[in-house]
Amino acid sequence: MSWVWTVAGLAVIAFGLNEVFHTVLHPTGRGRLTHLVAGTTWRLSSRLGRRGRTLAGPLAAVAVVTMWAALQIAGWTLVYLPHVPDGFAYNTGIRPDVYPAVVEAFNYSAVSMSTLGLGDAYPIDPWLRVFAPLQGLIGFALLTAAVAWFLELYPGLGRRRALALRIALIQRADTAGHLLDMEAGTSSSLLDSLTADLAQVRVDLWQNAESHYFTEEVPEASLAAQLPYGMHLARLARSSPDRTVRNSGQMLEEAIDDFADVLRLRFIPRLGGGTDKILREYARQHRQQPMPSGDAREPEA
Repeated sequence: MSWVWTVAGLAVIAFGLNEVFHTVLHPTGRGRLTHLVAGTTWRLSSRLGRRGRTLAGPLAAVAVVTMWAALQIAGWTLVYLPHVPDGFAYNTGIRPDVYPAVVEAFNYSAVSMSTLGLGDAYPIDPWLRVFAPLQGLIGFALLTAAVAWFLELYPGLGRRRALALRIALIQRADTAGHLLDMEAGTSSSLLDSLTADLAQVRVDLWQNAESHYFTEEVPEASLAAQLPYGMHLARLARSSPDRTVRNSGQMLEEAIDDFADVLRLRFIPRLGGGTDKILREYARQHRQQPMPSGDAREPEA
């Protein structure tokens, strides 16, 4: 029955590698278990109050990487299990008979995955000698994938925060109050720049869904809090007598609708209704309370 453990281990290894592939390399950035782990960590952390909400995103990212490593260690443990202890040689002083076989298999798997290479145990079974080094390569690749994921995740968060701060500054200047009185070119350029930035943020969210779980501490840096004001500007611009401004307003509104569709598809699947309802739920999830004007504050406990 040793082949059963081997097949089960290879299945776990393949499943884990598939999660990494779909999260880091696939254009949709959607690993199902990765998304589940990140979402669960986020919800649990958010219950710890304001500090928990702020740490929820980083903790979710750590939980995801830990899950990737755990799947590989568990899978290779199952592969090694039928070959313990006869398939390995041990240095003097190491007594594998003292420990359960699963403990020895787990130890060798963890050491190989971390690429420590302690050398206190090494495979002598011909089959293991061929395939065991692959775990070290996978461990190195997993570390590289985690670093690459972080390097891709955080620049996207920076672009999202920058867009939220831009909208907050536009609101402070009461741009909505005199948008229709500004020169058409100036109004159109302002709206078009917001549209371009939001399109980039939408791509970031689509490719790195786990970025959704990063909650900002201040409303000014939270897109969930500031986006309703962007919609307010877009709808106001559509009432302009100038065709160029109307077109820019429509483009911004369409960009916000597209962003809301991504939220509905990935994070708010059970919620019907239009974009306004999606944006309110987006703000609620991130503990922000948008006002009709786009102002936001943290909801009362």
